[in-house]
Amino acid sequence: MVTMTSPRREPQQDRSRATRRKLLAAAVSCLAEHGWAGSTVSVVAERAGVSRGAAQHHFPTREDLFTAAVEYVAEERSQALRTLFPDHRADRGTVVAAIVDLYTGPLFRAALHLWVAASNEDQLRERVTELEARVGRESHRIAVELLAADESVPGVRETIQGLLDMARGLGLATLLSDDTARRERVVAQWSRLLDGALGH
Repeated sequence: MVTMTSPRREPQQDRSRATRRKLLAAAVSCLAEHGWAGSTVSVVAERAGVSRGAAQHHFPTREDLFTAAVEYVAEERSQALRTLFPDHRADRGTVVAAIVDLYTGPLFRAALHLWVAASNEDQLRERVTELEARVGRESHRIAVELLAADESVPGVRETIQGLLDMARGLGLATLLSDDTARRERVVAQWSRLLDGALGH
């Protein structure tokens, strides 16, 4: 009996995971392009190429869908950052640029729309606040590892936090215009500042 049901169950589970991934990717791109007001479950389902019922099977509420989407992509980007430098051998300028890239792509744009929505929607606020705290801790931990920073040294923790805050600020500037040239100069300057603060 087990041998008869297992072959059917595994492809179904694979399809379910694939559908979930498509919905999450579609939710992030919709949120980045259309904001919270323009991103409904129906719009996301259509973009993902699945039925609205299938979307609601995986994510019963709109809040479930969008918080899961931003969390999913945040985890994917964190993993991508870690795998860029698997042996942690990269110059600080390259690491700083990679960290800044985390905050200047569609993920940050989608997260920003989610933050704005959460500031006005009580049901969403608690989830987003918890999510952002977790993503923030993970980003900080990865930055410390990649920069080989010793946070027992006074001021180092604040320097890393300042780097992440600066990256978010550059992400905000990018929402309105192409800020590439200025961003490159700021990244270069922060790399020099980090060499001084963290040691060569």
